[in-house]
Amino acid sequence: MTPGLVVAGVRSGSGKTTVTLGLMRALGRRGRAVQPFKCGPDYIDPAFHAVAAGRPSFNLDTWAMTPARVADLVARHPADIAIAEGVMGLFDGVAGRGATADLAALLGWPVVLVLDVKGQTETAAAIAAGCAAYRKDVAVAGVILNRVAGARHLALIEPALARTRLALFGMLGDDAGLALPARHLGLVQAAETADLEDRLDALADAVSASVDISAIERSARKALPPATSPMPIAPPGQRIALASDRAFSFIYPHLLEQWRSAGAEIRSFSPLADEAPAADSDAVWLPGGYPELHAGALAEARRFRNGLHDLAARAVPIHGECGGYMVLGQGIVDAAGDRHAMAGLLRLETSFADRRLHLGYRQARLRSDCALGRRGTEVLGHEFHYASTIAAGDEPLVDCRDAYGMPVAEAGARRGSVSGTFFHFLSTGSP
Repeated sequence: MTPGLVVAGVRSGSGKTTVTLGLMRALGRRGRAVQPFKCGPDYIDPAFHAVAAGRPSFNLDTWAMTPARVADLVARHPADIAIAEGVMGLFDGVAGRGATADLAALLGWPVVLVLDVKGQTETAAAIAAGCAAYRKDVAVAGVILNRVAGARHLALIEPALARTRLALFGMLGDDAGLALPARHLGLVQAAETADLEDRLDALADAVSASVDISAIERSARKALPPATSPMPIAPPGQRIALASDRAFSFIYPHLLEQWRSAGAEIRSFSPLADEAPAADSDAVWLPGGYPELHAGALAEARRFRNGLHDLAARAVPIHGECGGYMVLGQGIVDAAGDRHAMAGLLRLETSFADRRLHLGYRQARLRSDCALGRRGTEVLGHEFHYASTIAAGDEPLVDCRDAYGMPVAEAGARRGSVSGTFFHFLSTGSP
């Protein structure tokens, strides 16, 4: 099994992504084959990982995936070293599961703890010591200090950290130039960051100059092997038309891998380029993304819409997730209050003029057959968007609960062979 480690922080915004990307690119420069992973349900960070490491990054989600599936994903992608970027703080999960620490414990990978020390000195050492002692099944290999103001600031932290006996792998300065551009769902997508290669090189330069990469590499440990084989995730069809462009980019790589392993053919097309799904497709999948930023272009994409209608008339399964679900609806009202007509295959109408955050894991049971599976199947997903529903009226697709088992408003929709949900599909079965 591949030796690996987990890059974690004590909160969101601590510098995990900065360190992870710089470390991946720096190790690649040393000739290492680096396999990237991301803890939890995230689309944006893995896209950056893939560019930095030159390999697809896979989500490892201990809330929605069985231990067998997590371990199997690691085993399927051997490399010289694996690096998994954590989510939120090291011990922050949902309903007692899904924390970065759970992933580290499951795989037996040590943690490289990133500490944002702006405005701190000795307290940083206390936080590191607390994280190291909090769970016996989680090993903190060492610390990287982020946003260090200078040599004097570092000198005030080092003696206290030495008393914890945790290795200090290095530090990064308080340099705003290392930050990546962001928008409301997180970082601006990797494909939209024109100078991404230069930015990644700058991160690798910074990490190489002030972090002991060799020590970090020596701290990696082989992953624990899977005890059993995971249940396969069935593809929605044999020939799957997958919308793929700047408006539709949120698809989990492990799903595509599972579908291909089952013999499915993935055919990408671009709604923004007004491409229609192939006429001989036997399933269409519209992922999430940022359709609200491209609503005008999508409203003018007649070949795309006509292609969807032709396939729906032949009862071909068509499924949309989040943004894809909204595009299957009647219309989208953008942040400026302008309405744009969409495909009209569902009665859904959504608006970004009145932003409301919808966030969290979802446990859903299918009320009818659809591209997600057969009636009665339990599917697991994650919802994260700012759209408001201003009209609906189709048959509910799912009975849905949150991570704590409480009912939520998300019910999805189904009309004929067309279906959609606000949550992004992660896996099947009980969490």
